[in-house]
Amino acid sequence: MKILKNRKSKIIACILSVVLMCGSTGILSYNAGAKNADSLTKDFSSSDDTNNSSAVKSVLGNEVNKDETVYVMADANGSPSKIIVSDWIKNATGADTIIDSTLLSNITNVKGDETYTIDKDNMVEWDAKGNDIYYQGTTDKELPVDITVTYKLDGQVISPYDLAGKSGTVTIRFDYTNNESEYVEIDGKKTKINVPFVMLTGMFLDNSKFRNITVTNGKVINDGDRSAVIGFALPGLQDNLNIDSGVLELPDYVEITADVTDFELSTTMSLATNSVFNNIDTDNLGDLSSLTDSASSELTDAMDKLLNGSSDLYSALSTLLDKSNELVSGINQLAAGAKTLSEGSGEVSEGADQIKSNMQTLKDGLAQLVSNNDELNRGAKLVFESLLSTANTQLSNAGLTVPTLTIDNYDDVLEGVLSNLDETTVRNMAYNTAYTQVSNAVNAEKSQIRKEVEEKVQQNVLSSILSTYYGYTVNQYNSELAAGSLPAGMQESVENAVAATMASTDTQTLIDQNTAAAISQQIAQQMKSSSVTAQINAAVQEAQAGANSVSTLKGELDNYKQFYEGLSNYTAGVESAYEGSEGLLAGSESLAVGASNLANGASALYSGLNTLQEESGALPEGVSQIKDGSMQLSDGLKQLNEEGIQKITDLLNNDAGQLAARLKATIDVSKDYNNYSGITSDMTGEVKFIYKTDSISTHDASSSPTQDTSEN
Repeated sequence: MKILKNRKSKIIACILSVVLMCGSTGILSYNAGAKNADSLTKDFSSSDDTNNSSAVKSVLGNEVNKDETVYVMADANGSPSKIIVSDWIKNATGADTIIDSTLLSNITNVKGDETYTIDKDNMVEWDAKGNDIYYQGTTDKELPVDITVTYKLDGQVISPYDLAGKSGTVTIRFDYTNNESEYVEIDGKKTKINVPFVMLTGMFLDNSKFRNITVTNGKVINDGDRSAVIGFALPGLQDNLNIDSGVLELPDYVEITADVTDFELSTTMSLATNSVFNNIDTDNLGDLSSLTDSASSELTDAMDKLLNGSSDLYSALSTLLDKSNELVSGINQLAAGAKTLSEGSGEVSEGADQIKSNMQTLKDGLAQLVSNNDELNRGAKLVFESLLSTANTQLSNAGLTVPTLTIDNYDDVLEGVLSNLDETTVRNMAYNTAYTQVSNAVNAEKSQIRKEVEEKVQQNVLSSILSTYYGYTVNQYNSELAAGSLPAGMQESVENAVAATMASTDTQTLIDQNTAAAISQQIAQQMKSSSVTAQINAAVQEAQAGANSVSTLKGELDNYKQFYEGLSNYTAGVESAYEGSEGLLAGSESLAVGASNLANGASALYSGLNTLQEESGALPEGVSQIKDGSMQLSDGLKQLNEEGIQKITDLLNNDAGQLAARLKATIDVSKDYNNYSGITSDMTGEVKFIYKTDSISTHDASSSPTQDTSEN
């Protein structure tokens, strides 16, 4: 029956290979055309390939063809949030009017300016003007195939949005449920046949985050930076063909597993199409007689080889009979060697007993060393903790506030202290401290500085007004003012003009700017003073002295830590050696027992070979009897060939006929399914479904709405 099962699997695999090869063009087109996932809707809905349109017309003749692409926007679990349908009516006849049927809402002409009317029965009349029609709409109609995406982290089920940013072994599984079927008659019985959809699911994975990627029912293609993962499934086809899963299991899911760091997933794309079955001519399927004839031929050839082999066995046994006398001579030589082995094995047994005694002594000595391990480690730890306590006191007395030093953290803490006591860092801190002090002192005199600035500005304003309007200098004005010889009203006019100018926004802004500049200048001058410079240098020198002390302290702790870790390694090594000695002792005991057994066995071998030597004369007679038995085997194989192989071949023919009928029904049902949103009876049609899932990342893990990319 094993031969039958293997041949049956081969027949089924051949049939399915033919089916998949017929659809390879569509699969490769999807794989090659999947550019940017966000632009898929725009690319497909706005296709305008003139050469392609001409080719369609030449093939379809006068038929009007409706090419439909359904875009399913889904969340990360595969649940649809929006369905967008793009229809391309190929007007091969160049008709002015096209009658169409559709269940879509929000219909939009996405390419031309052709208009339409629609009645209550969803019949659409397009004013085509001889053109192809491209339109798009939405629907909530049930999909023919549902996709469910589940996620696991380290074997535990997890929400995709909780998975974002996590690390571990991640499993992503796509399960496909076929909802579209038709009842047909096979051998007089009503039989449910599912529309045969080929599901292709693909994604790109970042190799910096995903490693050790595997996929069931698919392939991983690595280009160095990214891995393209593509899997396929045939939901419902197992039931259609009524194939026992023990013979051949057709995939209805895709599962990807990888070791992941900081998980994120841009999107996944899935294609559902039945077009791979629509191009198969069912008239050429016949009853698969050529395949079953081939299987029968292979079985017959196998039996011929078995029969030939039995003849060869008989010939070989004849040769063995001729050589049996030489074998008897070899047994005599073997008996002589066994005597030497028996004598030597006694010496090996004595040596093994000595090794066993020495191993017991070694084990006892290591046990004594192990008994001191805890005391040594405890004492070393107490010394280390004492050193750290002294170091904590020294740092506190030096005015440094740091975390309490421990065996585990002292290195990081002291490195941090040394980093903060770096000359450049300290000099910058001292400079900033001095700058703050100087700035506060200068700003405390801001009102006086502003007053001085206002006086200078007022003198400039007075000089400008006197020069511009009166032709006076400030000295002339002041002299005549003092002498009381100014023209009548001039003093009042000048003072009013000065007051107005001083109160203007521009003048006040100038005063503010000059005041700020004066303050900055005074701060800069004081920062260059010897007292401030001395203050900064003193802080740097003090920090350098502190850094030297901390560096010395760290060096002392590092030296002791090296001793501490070395002692720990030593005691661990002693412990390991002791444990190993137990195994060695046990092994030496086994060796002693084995050596003793070897000595006993060698003695028994020598005795047995003596007996064999005495009885070897009977060997030729035994070989003669085996030769006669091989002739009986040859006769039995001939009977198996005549009575068994023909029955297996008949069973193959019966199964293949049933498979052919179901395969033909599957292809016929596939050809009947040519649209999703509606089509008129005088149109031909084809339809494919593209599913796009939401991305998963830490940026959008808190929500799961699907973005509508149809207008991108």
